[in-house]
Amino acid sequence: MKASIIAALLAGVASILPVSAYAQSATGTDPAAPDQTTPPAQASAAGDGEIIVTAQRRAESILTVPIAISAIGGDTLASKGIVNSASLATAVPNLQVSSPYGSTQPNFSLRGISVANEYNSNQASPIGVYVDDVYLASRTAHGMGLFDMERVEVLRGPQGTLFGRNTTGGAINFITKTPTLSGNQGYAEAGYGNFNTVTAQAAIEATMVEDELGVRIAGNYVKGDGQIQNVYPGGRDANSQDTLQGRATLRIRPGAGPLDIKLKVYGGRDRGSQAAVQGLLPYRSGLDFFQVNENRIGLNKTEAYGGSATIAYTVSPALTFTSITSRDGGKQNLQQAADGSPLDILDINWQSKFQQFSEEARFNYAAGKLKLVGGGFYGWDETITDNTFNIGQAIAPTINGGFFQHYRQVRRSYAVFAQGDYALTPKLTLTLGARYTWDRSQYRDGYAYLFAGNVDGARTPLATTVPCPTVPGTCAYNPAARYQLDGRNNALTGRVSLSYTFDNGTLVYASYNRGYRSGAFNGGGYTSSAGINYINPERVNAYEVGLKGRYLDNALTLSMAGFYYDYRNQQVQDTRPGPVSFLVNAPKAEVYGVEGEARLRVAPTLTLNAAAGYLHSTYKELTLQGTNLSGNDLPFAPRFTAQAGADLTLFRRGTTGLTLSPSVAYFSRQYFSPFNAVNAVGTAQQNRELQQEGYAKVNLTAALTVDRFTFKAFANNLLNARTYAYGLDLRGAGFPYNFLVPAMPRTYGLSARVSF
Repeated sequence: MKASIIAALLAGVASILPVSAYAQSATGTDPAAPDQTTPPAQASAAGDGEIIVTAQRRAESILTVPIAISAIGGDTLASKGIVNSASLATAVPNLQVSSPYGSTQPNFSLRGISVANEYNSNQASPIGVYVDDVYLASRTAHGMGLFDMERVEVLRGPQGTLFGRNTTGGAINFITKTPTLSGNQGYAEAGYGNFNTVTAQAAIEATMVEDELGVRIAGNYVKGDGQIQNVYPGGRDANSQDTLQGRATLRIRPGAGPLDIKLKVYGGRDRGSQAAVQGLLPYRSGLDFFQVNENRIGLNKTEAYGGSATIAYTVSPALTFTSITSRDGGKQNLQQAADGSPLDILDINWQSKFQQFSEEARFNYAAGKLKLVGGGFYGWDETITDNTFNIGQAIAPTINGGFFQHYRQVRRSYAVFAQGDYALTPKLTLTLGARYTWDRSQYRDGYAYLFAGNVDGARTPLATTVPCPTVPGTCAYNPAARYQLDGRNNALTGRVSLSYTFDNGTLVYASYNRGYRSGAFNGGGYTSSAGINYINPERVNAYEVGLKGRYLDNALTLSMAGFYYDYRNQQVQDTRPGPVSFLVNAPKAEVYGVEGEARLRVAPTLTLNAAAGYLHSTYKELTLQGTNLSGNDLPFAPRFTAQAGADLTLFRRGTTGLTLSPSVAYFSRQYFSPFNAVNAVGTAQQNRELQQEGYAKVNLTAALTVDRFTFKAFANNLLNARTYAYGLDLRGAGFPYNFLVPAMPRTYGLSARVSF
């Protein structure tokens, strides 16, 4: 049954899809993980327009990797208007990005797998997010601005071997530019756009000793007024921007020999205003879609910083050792008015501090018919949370109050892994990989209490709610009371793949992958300790077939994949009377679909690219709030997605030219809740509000290059589509409205760049 579904879907796509797919040239290698069969001098020149990726921890052509992967080069990110991680969905099939906080703490959804209706900062993303192969445990750190990037690699499907931590849905690896150890270079760019938005970006690379010592320093700055108007007198506009980021990388290769060291430090902070919230309906009367009437628009204050050391040593022509050590940290202070009204109905202050350490050591071996990667991983991360939930008239009709919540979560993960490619024949390759993971978690210092007090005012504790197994107000206040819990689980994951390369270069493959996301604590339990539990890990058995190749004298690059997932124990929120929020497992879901990417060079002056995806993702077994939701769609999983674009050079004379790059992205209807449009019996839910109908967004850039200078005009969401990015049920929790977050309006502007 599984094989027949995949084969039928893939055959259908093959018949209609010389328009499907997308990939841009992004040359460059990862010296930390070279393909030993390719001399380093040739690794970045695998062919005209060919893409080099490191998805298998070695540099190789994307067309030889039997994985569904999209690679977006740094120049393409700019031409497509992708300035932060939250914008990636416009370029990758079957990828969605959402957040209740705007671009902060994004929720990535790949092929329907996401955090669903879970929004707490302590949860791990089922889409592993990496920067230069360093796993980022905190989802707060995922909302990054993209600058001075080499490329972004998006691996769809569970990556249970080489990107093994919590990747039931896939992995995203952001790869920054590093010193080339050859010459001096750099650029500076400044721009201005609507909403009084000022941008500046620069990078400089200096080679102190040719082939031995170099440094690259880059920075990014964005500041702009709120993009959603607040009509409340004197109120702050929502969705403003205030970002500052910096990064420095030192590369050392003593004597141009076998040792290659990269030392990187980075830091960044955001101070933009909160995402707009459409809530209480009486205060939406007379407002435009991109307006709110809110008395307390807060700020999204986040910080992220850290450093890493990547050390690669070529032991022999066949063997390389790589060590990646990182230490990262940061914090968030999100001041969120969550009612969309001039009343103090629900105001939340989300505060967390996080830090992490990780070490990965691996060997790359390539000789004869065998290519092998093996090693070990250790990761440690800590999240300390102090949230405040101010609820109008929480105590009595005339007495405001709310809840304060504190806990400390520590997770440790250990793993060993190995993956080998063996050439059974010159054209047929077998891949076998396995990873064994030990996860250990602690929930410590947990306490919460009910208080009386106004927003920003003094709090008077009334009753302890954690630890307390019953409804709020039934346990006397005890400032010394604490709650703690331990969790542990182990997992064996891995990959089996068989790939065949035809004489014309076409690669076909079939694979089985097993993915895993560790068990989790309920970070949303603050009204009662009855809801603070440790639930089972997620597991995915994924079956995939695909093909890749170049055709029409290499003018057309095409890749397609069909997949089927047996998805178990998705971690979702369940609100029950009390009110108590439980983290529970959705026993079983089924996901299948197809996707494709294509790039066609029609002429030297015209290149077309496109991507398309079909996704069927439904719960086979799920009950929330006593309601059977079997057959419902998974959240943030539209059935159809499509992207198309072009790069048209209107004229070119020597180093002067003008290029126009239009693009469009389409998404069919998606739900924001596992309930879809179903209401739980006995509640005031109106879940039909928690969806976004199908829509398309158009982006356009025009770039004029004159020698070393580039002048660019851009417009994102050119037609000013009015769409929602996120929704959450609050009616079922006793509030008289649902929580909806509008996506961004049209933005446009100009920039100038000089390269040197």
